[in-house]
Amino acid sequence: MRIRTPADLGALIRDRRIKLALDQQSLARKVGVSRQWIVEVEKGKARAEIGLLLRTIDALGIQLMTEEDVPGKKRQTAPEVDIDSIVAAARGDRK
Repeated sequence: MRIRTPADLGALIRDRRIKLALDQQSLARKVGVSRQWIVEVEKGKARAEIGLLLRTIDALGIQLMTEEDVPGKKRQTAPEVDIDSIVAAARGDRK
């Protein structure tokens, strides 16, 4: 699942919690937050503290991956850039 918004992350947390047969209070205790905090995150709270979010996804056994971590996916590298040439061209080769 690709996470693009706080609502996407909240849905992932809720779905995983339900699959693990945890209620919101049990997850809150496990993470060390209030049940209300879990409710807000599952609704897509935009300003949730990153440390608490990381503890929550860890408690649920969710692993974060980048696109480069996906098996069979080739990593794209950026072409090399000669910054000196760009600067020289911008200056009009003034020395």
